[in-house]
Amino acid sequence: MKKFLETAGFLITIVGVCGVIRELTGGWFRFMGITRHLTEHIWFLEDRALFANIVLAVLGVVLMIVSDRVAKR
Repeated sequence: MKKFLETAGFLITIVGVCGVIRELTGGWFRFMGITRHLTEHIWFLEDRALFANIVLAVLGVVLMIVSDRVAKR
């Protein structure tokens, strides 16, 4: 369970950071296309793309911190 949480947290953090970079550069950084799909196809995130990507990055970091608290089995 610990490895799964670490991996999921890392991937969510990478997606969030790539999305923030994409939003700050005006779409120039197209490394992770999932961030565009996340913010353009969900109606309540259309105008809040930068905020949504920041929340994803923070959520990923929190998930990695929580994974350290889970006992390894």
